[in-house]
Amino acid sequence: MKKTINIPFGSQHIALLEPVRFQFEAQNETIVDVKADVGFVHRGIEKACTNTFEYKQLPSVVARVCGLCAITHSLTYVLAVEQLVDVHVSQKVKYLRMLMLELDRIHSHMLCLSHTAENAGYEALFMRIMADREIIMDMQEAISGNRVQFDFISIGGVKRDIDTKTVQFVLNGLKEFQVKVEDIFDLFENNWSLSLKYKGIGAISKENASIYNVLGPLARAAGLKTDVRAESDYFPYKEIGYEMALENSGDIYGRNRIRLKEILLSVKMIKNILEGLPQGDILEKIKGKPEGEAVARLEAPRGEIFYYVKGVKKTMLDRVRIKTPTFSNIPAMVEIFKGQEYADVPAILASFDPCMSCTAK
Repeated sequence: MKKTINIPFGSQHIALLEPVRFQFEAQNETIVDVKADVGFVHRGIEKACTNTFEYKQLPSVVARVCGLCAITHSLTYVLAVEQLVDVHVSQKVKYLRMLMLELDRIHSHMLCLSHTAENAGYEALFMRIMADREIIMDMQEAISGNRVQFDFISIGGVKRDIDTKTVQFVLNGLKEFQVKVEDIFDLFENNWSLSLKYKGIGAISKENASIYNVLGPLARAAGLKTDVRAESDYFPYKEIGYEMALENSGDIYGRNRIRLKEILLSVKMIKNILEGLPQGDILEKIKGKPEGEAVARLEAPRGEIFYYVKGVKKTMLDRVRIKTPTFSNIPAMVEIFKGQEYADVPAILASFDPCMSCTAK
């Protein structure tokens, strides 16, 4: 009988920035079993949404679930509650919302890639990617007025319009940013220590990705065609040039490529949004109070985010339920670790891009 050892990983670890704990059972250096514990943080946000804050305040409240996905959280909630108050927004509002969604995706993917570089020992590249990410953060600040908690989305529209000067600022920034990302893409494709040595590491097959209901870049890197943007009837993604990025390897290398591809695709879509921005009002008046049940789905940087809301004609909602992509991906994350070398754990984990802030809301 082979001897096994138990190795705890997290919730405080130099390579693990999120409050999650993995318990690895290893034979020599090979992981044979994994347990995950995600119950370290709970802020009671769902409860607060139904007994502390009125429904009109909630776009800002749910944005605090996660600083990286603030726009995505507030917009998903707004799309659900707009169904209950029967509000129909202009095409211009939809374009401005898509603009901020794609900027959200870019800066989140850049953060993930920077940590991937850091775990590979490339501190200089980590700092470079974070510096390049600042270009996107400056755009978000110019549009919304804030750099992290944007509070841009409102029930019935958005809180700020975008003027010609800001449009030009964003377009100029995208031109500079695209050159930098293409250079980073070349490093992630051709540098042995950074990415090529991770080919085949931390892989999941397309079949297993389907079995475990994997979402986001983790799924698309395995060739699984799942993206809420491809299914959306609400947002005109086809008009702005949406394409689904896919890889087939399902490994760290494939996940890096998916995020880099999606960054470049988001840059293209943002340019098309700004160059084809329709005219129209940015805010519709809300009448009545929420009544009934509604759900909304969006493609967050890590995959599908799902909101359920229930109103009973009161200023406070009866129920708010949030399901995040990291929560859905945890079973697959546990499975992927099995059979891998313990030394590759930090790199594999970084490639998952987990967000426990969203999961333990």
